[in-house]
Amino acid sequence: DELYIPMMGILGAFVFTAQMINFTIPGTGSSGHLGGGLLLAILLGPYAAFLTIASVLVIQALFFADGGLLALGANIFNLGVFPCFLAYPFIFKPIAGTGARNPGPGRIILAALPAAIIGLLAGALGVVLETVFSGITSLPFKSFVLLMLPVHLAIGIVEGLVTAAVVIFVFKTDPGLIFVFSKKSQSPKAFWRPALIGLMLVALVTGVALSWFASTHPDGLEWSIARVTGSEELQGPEQGMHGVLSRLQKKFAPLPDYGFRIGSEGAKTESVDAESTWPAVNAGTSVSGILGGLLTLALVVLAGILLRKGFIHSPISRK
Repeated sequence: DELYIPMMGILGAFVFTAQMINFTIPGTGSSGHLGGGLLLAILLGPYAAFLTIASVLVIQALFFADGGLLALGANIFNLGVFPCFLAYPFIFKPIAGTGARNPGPGRIILAALPAAIIGLLAGALGVVLETVFSGITSLPFKSFVLLMLPVHLAIGIVEGLVTAAVVIFVFKTDPGLIFVFSKKSQSPKAFWRPALIGLMLVALVTGVALSWFASTHPDGLEWSIARVTGSEELQGPEQGMHGVLSRLQKKFAPLPDYGFRIGSEGAKTESVDAESTWPAVNAGTSVSGILGGLLTLALVVLAGILLRKGFIHSPISRK
């Protein structure tokens, strides 16, 4: 549906900006951010959600050097497949009820919490297995998994509550937009619907200003790696494809680490220098939020149009 495709783009931009806000996990010295896959699946259905979250991750990797290029496929799998094709159909839908006219806030929360937790824990376990079997690191499986799963359990609780809050807002504002609670043949009849306008405004405010308040603590993966190795990042081989792609990404990403490049070293950015202060008020972060949201919207819409025109065969549909 031509009007459904822009909805995918708007929600993609919303998730992009939401992922810019890391929240502190008390008592750990780590932080986390929303995955967004489950939320997208609830609002769009699993196939459209997978396309949307994949677009978010592609934009992050290419334009902001967030996530390695060789790890892009693994990131899409962990943040896309598990929430969209595991947590959503097998946990959220049975609890929330398919086609329920009025599930109520309590039921939505009851469904979103375990779905978000299981989806994130599955993704975290996927990261551990992919890292251990990648052959480029000697991280011990037991130590790594015992750090990754508890910290992502905490992140999953927050993700579940935020997902439920957004779904409840959309349900009260315009229930026809929610895939799981609407007839499969139904799609948005108007682009400018209150819920979509609200999400666009939230995305704009988040990208421009709220992103300044992101936690300065390392995220759950970086924190887990640091606890095992003493460094927040794994050092990949400088030679071969990994080294080539890593150098290309650092050189050509226009806003690495969501900030302007400064000085002679491409990897050094305004946002990195601002990490010592909180909130980290800087124009680079704001520009990154706006540009990233727009690029995500454009990529999702382009992919949706290509799929609709039949250039690529796909089951994406609300029908």
